[in-house]
Amino acid sequence: KEGAVIGFPTPDELWNLTFAKQNEWRDRFATVPFEAKGGTWQIRFYQEIAGNRVLEGIAADRDRILLTLATGTGKTSIAFQIAWKLFQSRWSLARDGGRRPRILYLADRNTLANQAFNDFNSFAAFAEDALVRINPADIRKKGKVPTNGSVFFTIFQTFMSGDTASLPRRRESRQTDALDSRLHENDKAALSNDSSRSCYFGEYTKDFFDFIVIDECHRGVANNESSWRDILNYFSPAVQLGLTATPKRQDNVDTYAYFGEPVYVYSLKDGINDGFLTPFKVKEIATTLDEYVYTSDDQLIEGDVEAGRRYVEADFNRIIEIKQREAHRVKLFMDMIIQKEKTLVFCATQQHALIVRDLINQMKTSTDPNCCVRVTADEGARGDEYLKDFRNNDRTIPTILTSSQKLSTGVDARNVRNIVLMRPVNSMIEFKQIIGRGARLYDGKDYFTIYDFVKAHHHFSDPEWDVEPIDNSSTPTKETEETAAKSDSVNEERKDDEQYKAKKVRIKLRDGKERTIQHMTATTYWSADGKPMSTAQFLENLFGALPEFFKDEDELRCIWSTPDTRKAFLDGLAEKGFGKDMLIDMQKIIDAEKSDLYDVLAYVAFALQPVTRQERASNAKQSIRSRFSSNQETFLDFVLSQYVKEGVEEPDQEKLSPLLKLKYNNAIADAAADLGSPEQIRNLFVGFQKFLYDYHA
Repeated sequence: KEGAVIGFPTPDELWNLTFAKQNEWRDRFATVPFEAKGGTWQIRFYQEIAGNRVLEGIAADRDRILLTLATGTGKTSIAFQIAWKLFQSRWSLARDGGRRPRILYLADRNTLANQAFNDFNSFAAFAEDALVRINPADIRKKGKVPTNGSVFFTIFQTFMSGDTASLPRRRESRQTDALDSRLHENDKAALSNDSSRSCYFGEYTKDFFDFIVIDECHRGVANNESSWRDILNYFSPAVQLGLTATPKRQDNVDTYAYFGEPVYVYSLKDGINDGFLTPFKVKEIATTLDEYVYTSDDQLIEGDVEAGRRYVEADFNRIIEIKQREAHRVKLFMDMIIQKEKTLVFCATQQHALIVRDLINQMKTSTDPNCCVRVTADEGARGDEYLKDFRNNDRTIPTILTSSQKLSTGVDARNVRNIVLMRPVNSMIEFKQIIGRGARLYDGKDYFTIYDFVKAHHHFSDPEWDVEPIDNSSTPTKETEETAAKSDSVNEERKDDEQYKAKKVRIKLRDGKERTIQHMTATTYWSADGKPMSTAQFLENLFGALPEFFKDEDELRCIWSTPDTRKAFLDGLAEKGFGKDMLIDMQKIIDAEKSDLYDVLAYVAFALQPVTRQERASNAKQSIRSRFSSNQETFLDFVLSQYVKEGVEEPDQEKLSPLLKLKYNNAIADAAADLGSPEQIRNLFVGFQKFLYDYHA
């Protein structure tokens, strides 16, 4: 409350005012510093807040806690820091400080469990077997579940495996990464009777784990009808922390009903605005074959096509397949991307991902056979190895991954520069997760690009894009529960392939028809809260406002047209933080790599559309005709060809001598005979450049 005070409170007085109620565990947690991993990692402010909020909940004896943080903000790192403090302070369910806790990290796929296992490596300093990766092969080999360890990592599918003798027809072929979130109905009934007798998790005592982290907890685990819920119910004495990237929505209210309202929320918008996630631009791509109606001149290869039916985006590669259409799309984005940059391509089904992979490998410039690979459920262990190599930022192969569902969530690959959407994204939750695949920070990565063939960017206009979580305490409907249970991505991959394989229509376009496919491309920029923004706003958000070194285009043109003043101008920009590398980055963002840096400045300052160097050179050639001798024109034509090829550096003053040597094969005497004295040559080289910048389309 407000009021006058005599002096500043002492630290002790402030502490007592803030924490009047004594809490032993809160104080013990506070004495343990966050782990810096040997000085290689520094906790971010929101991660510290999130960790402290969870620890406050534990100190207050809460047993179900939820954190909601956007993809790419480091939820696993937060979980590690919480576990570290619990471990160091010797907190356990007994709350007597007598022993260190046993911690379980639960995920729904091996990739996530393995990532967490690696992130928790600081625990290995306590004992060689402090970290335990639970997997079925080791359990079968040793005849029992592992119990000697401190932090255990596994996936739900492993814990749901076990002695199947008492279960009617359990699927023996299920792999640990199959991600089948629901058992056969007969299995579910058996589990409800006594799941602990038939599954590996039942070999632990119910109070074996003190603290359980559930990664991606919105993916059906909290669903009342989900078989995975048996695991959480069995270990009900443990404090359970749910991690999710999705705010409360109608299709995940069961998650919030189970864990309660999140103790901390950090959104995608917060992450971008605070500089912890990278912004993005969108390439909206539309073609004249986005929809299709069968005509008799096309060849029906397989299936029964419906005459007169208009096949739309949701039908392609599910019930109808036209390979020439996919080839055209692949060529479009392969021509647009820098092929050495890491890229994710989301396809309709596993079969579609295979087709796209083959098309990319046919068109790629790389000679490496593994430049583009498919990572789906059917790839199994080989796909996991591909993904592991892709996530390694020190490796460049594989560079492009194709998938359908498997990579839409939980893949920590920081250097993803391009995301290609070749299938509809119907769920806002999934759309935000896919965006999160590119949003992670990486050195030299200022933004990433979404290549959108399916109008997924319309999600930005949805009120749910980045609004506050809904306040909906109603009981989830049957439909909602089924949606959550079906959210498992790789199970969806297999279901999609099986559902559409039998009835797919395959069409071959008539000869030459694919060459008539037209396309339109528009580049749009979006703010963190899903609002459209201008290119200038996007660039200013990334790099800041350009210094005011010129008042209008005429002044900029005058400065830029002379090598000496241009160099001084660029030096001045560099001193203000706008070096050449940054200008080149800006050039890439506005798709002006074939233009002059002058065009970047004119575009940002005056919204003038960029002109290609080829257009400028062509116009300059017209302007210098009859103004100079034939020998001089020949030399200037050579200079202009180098300018078109290499860029704005070629007309710089220091390039004059190398250009003369290149043109005249190091015979400077021949250059003097053709062009005159050194002073005349210099005046020629400097003077013609005004014609280069007089032109604007």
